[in-house]
Amino acid sequence: MKKIGIFLILTVIWFRSSGQENKNENLVENQNVISSDTNDNPKVVIGNNLLSVEEGKDAVKVRLGDRGLNILETLEGSKVKFERYTNDDLLYQEDEKDKKSSSSKFRKGFKGHWAGIEFGFNNYLTAGNSQVMPADIYYMTLHSSKSNNFNLNFSQLSLGFTRHIGIVTGLGFNWNNYRFDGNNNIVKGANGIIEELDPGSILEKSKLTTVYLTLPLVLEMQIPVDNHHLNIGGGFIGAIKTGSHTKMVFQDGDKVKSNGDFSLNLIRCGLTARIGYGNFQIYATNYMTPLFKTGKGPGGYNLYPFEIGFAFTSRD
Repeated sequence: MKKIGIFLILTVIWFRSSGQENKNENLVENQNVISSDTNDNPKVVIGNNLLSVEEGKDAVKVRLGDRGLNILETLEGSKVKFERYTNDDLLYQEDEKDKKSSSSKFRKGFKGHWAGIEFGFNNYLTAGNSQVMPADIYYMTLHSSKSNNFNLNFSQLSLGFTRHIGIVTGLGFNWNNYRFDGNNNIVKGANGIIEELDPGSILEKSKLTTVYLTLPLVLEMQIPVDNHHLNIGGGFIGAIKTGSHTKMVFQDGDKVKSNGDFSLNLIRCGLTARIGYGNFQIYATNYMTPLFKTGKGPGGYNLYPFEIGFAFTSRD
């Protein structure tokens, strides 16, 4: 083979072993150069396999430290084998096709945590991050222990960077029940501004319900523990509203349900954090988009919803 070919091969090996270059460059000055040149097998060795080039009849072997190339000339053309060494022993050998296949299989091994069901509690905060409502919209105060959410995450796509790190996305439905603590409900008033609704009678319960289609984008890291994984994730959740209604249940058993948009934001986006083990997760989501359209909220205030709960996923 031509010398220019060997030069190019050496260049490839040099860049593939850049992590080892700094370690070895100071050693070259103190190493011996051994060369042999026969008609059948020319060979150059620098140091103790620091760098070696050997040309055979049908192959060229180049080694730099613990990495090497074996270029075979066949009837079908040139084939390249990548090699790793431990001292003088060949550790393994693979061609470029195997290398890509192995890398692809490694990435496909990543499976995130999204698909499944989630149960939790929801509430909202004022712009000052308080759950205490201003006096003029005190009717928006919620019964915290009875304000809950249910999520059905029915679709998942995992995009792995490695076997244990990747991006998780998918689709789901998010139901939020905001249970009012007072004897009241809400109504869309003049100019779309949310106002208090006096039912005129004693209520057993009263709530606002919203339904959103959700789309997450979560970076997840998994740490193997025993036969499962400790998983930690964080990212964004976008959502589009698909329905909303209010419901009042009176003490005598009568029920009144009212469908409407209630000046709710059609699209919202939030930050989510998740941690779990195996199929079990704890999650928290804080929406940066106000529950109601800006300027249409009760008393003109912006209220920011949040959720916290636990999930059972299909992963692991």
